Amino acid sequence: MSEKAPRLRLYNTLTHQKEAFVPIDRDNVRMYVCGPTVYDYAHIGNARPAIVFDVLFRLLRYVYGEAHVTYARNITDVDDKINARAARDFPDLPLNEAIRKVTEATDAQYQADVGALGCLPSTHQPRATEHMAEMRSLIDRLVTRGFAYVADDHVLFSVASMNGTNGLPRYGALARRSLDEMIAGARVDVASYKRDEMDFVLWKPSKEGEPGWPSPAGIAVPGRPGWHIECSAMAMAKLLQPFGGGLECDDPEKNIFDIHGGGIDLVFPHHENEIAQSCCALGSDRMANIWMHNGFLQVEGQKMSKSLGNFVTIHELLATEKLGGRNWPGEVLRLAMLMTHYRQPIDFTANALVEAERTLDGWYRAVGDVDAGEDVSADLFDALADDLNTSKAIAVLHELRGEAFKGSEAAKRSLKKGANLLGLLENTETEWLAGKARDIAVDGAEVEARIAERLVFLREKNFVEADRVRGGLLEQGIHLKDGKDPATGERVTTWEVKR
Repeated sequence: MSEKAPRLRLYNTLTHQKEAFVPIDRDNVRMYVCGPTVYDYAHIGNARPAIVFDVLFRLLRYVYGEAHVTYARNITDVDDKINARAARDFPDLPLNEAIRKVTEATDAQYQADVGALGCLPSTHQPRATEHMAEMRSLIDRLVTRGFAYVADDHVLFSVASMNGTNGLPRYGALARRSLDEMIAGARVDVASYKRDEMDFVLWKPSKEGEPGWPSPAGIAVPGRPGWHIECSAMAMAKLLQPFGGGLECDDPEKNIFDIHGGGIDLVFPHHENEIAQSCCALGSDRMANIWMHNGFLQVEGQKMSKSLGNFVTIHELLATEKLGGRNWPGEVLRLAMLMTHYRQPIDFTANALVEAERTLDGWYRAVGDVDAGEDVSADLFDALADDLNTSKAIAVLHELRGEAFKGSEAAKRSLKKGANLLGLLENTETEWLAGKARDIAVDGAEVEARIAERLVFLREKNFVEADRVRGGLLEQGIHLKDGKDPATGERVTTWEVKR
């Protein structure tokens, strides 16, 4: 698929424009995305970057080949919230043991949840606790080079030392803020040991009872890393060192990878600080060539909040009646997320989920149980190659659905292949229907047979019997919706499970 590579354009937060994506090494395309802090169920906002960058991962693999794309998404397992959760849930255990229980269980739940959303496993899922040596090495290097200092058993990054000279980027360039604007807008931790209020913590001493590791920079007491240094170290370990970069490499051009992604809320201070410490430690003018960020998410028109009662986790949407009075298949959640362009804010609603499910029902009916074609349609590829324009890609799939209903086998296979590139239509129609009915112990094929029987009654104008079929299905929690196929004008009946 190499001939498709020049057509791929991505929006770079750093430059505020779409750019042609040109990998540093087309045989080793590399992407890092900030993953979850594992102390509780991931909320639906956490699902957005997981889905968005899974689509990009799939697209890069399609263009450059599966063996030539490396995707690292980290697990943050060192955090005050984790410590608090561990102490609360396992008060009788030593804290380190309790922390491990919390992080292992929460990580397993996260993997299950994003797997249910159709996300492929990332190539690497580094845990912060597995890369303390790299963090200490980065910190030592920053101290040696004059970009960090030790104070009261803390190590802090000196923002003033990074002034955009000597080939280093300007602090604040990603967020496009001046220093005064960043000071005014940030929740600055005021501490007597700081030289400047914008300096941020690379390492801090562990309090009594907290987990700790040997400290860098000659500090005698055990400590633990700051949040920002964790991602720099894990990205370096998984994306640079295997290819000749990292701390042992003095060539700045080898200390850069292709794409760094995450939510828009991470631009400042997290990603800004990642750039600062990585570039200053490794001597490069950038950490990644392209920075990509997905937009904010709200639920039913409001910012998600526990106080408003609209805080919802992925697990709740998959397994409970938290939104819309029912649980939802992961594929429905995924399509609902992709119907809005990834850079735009999204309003996640029950109505959007209903629309997504209805769309999937139509697509599955159109493709039946056919196998996917060999190639993605040019129109669909062009949509995704234009900065992941998923809404336009979905419009192409709707067009293919219409052709498929007219009997085009090529359209069926193309619809299946294109949807697969989005992580959709991964099942057959039979599997999809059976999965929807499984929760109420109804066989999907039986439901379809009853619907077909009802359609016969309607054509015969036997409305009493047609209503009897509808009523019987309704008693089982199966709701029918009649409509017309846009291509043929014939009556089409879809169904969904409602408890």
